[in-house]
Amino acid sequence: MAISTANFKNGLTIEVDNAIWRIIEFQHVKPGKGGAFVRTKLKNLRTGAVQEKTFRAGAKMEQAQIDSRTMTYLYNDGTDYIFMDVDTYEQVAVPAENVKNEAKYLQENMVVSMTSFGNEILGVEVPNTVDLEVAETEPGIKGSTASGGSKPATMTTGLVVQVPFFVNVGDKLTVNTQDGSYISRA
Repeated sequence: MAISTANFKNGLTIEVDNAIWRIIEFQHVKPGKGGAFVRTKLKNLRTGAVQEKTFRAGAKMEQAQIDSRTMTYLYNDGTDYIFMDVDTYEQVAVPAENVKNEAKYLQENMVVSMTSFGNEILGVEVPNTVDLEVAETEPGIKGSTASGGSKPATMTTGLVVQVPFFVNVGDKLTVNTQDGSYISRA
């Protein structure tokens, strides 16, 4: 479906230059001299790169139909991550390079949202917070409180998080998936 720059809104997905972009922000500009234009900040859904592009006012382009399905993460077979559709029980293998950032948060039987364009899988969206178990860290110091520094802790998924001194191996922690930061004990 062709759309015009007049129909732009944040979150809209468009096809430009053989790439799929999500509009992060846009601004209509009408200079005193010359034609109006639209300045945009776009995120490439295939690579994750953010780029600024300018379009003439009224320019037409194709809207990209992005599908989102609820999936359950099953396991990693070494090269692919295997997910199952919760409605059809169909299993889908996703190459490791498509989930490189999200892989640090994936746990077996975790429900995620998978985005695709036609038959091409663009990526996996994990929940905003996940509960992970500490696999390795320095021993806790007796008498340490919540404030006053931090130490690195490696989670069972391989993610390294800065945590307070009182956290020990085996503790379950809530971690923010947006920036990989410690939130609290689970």
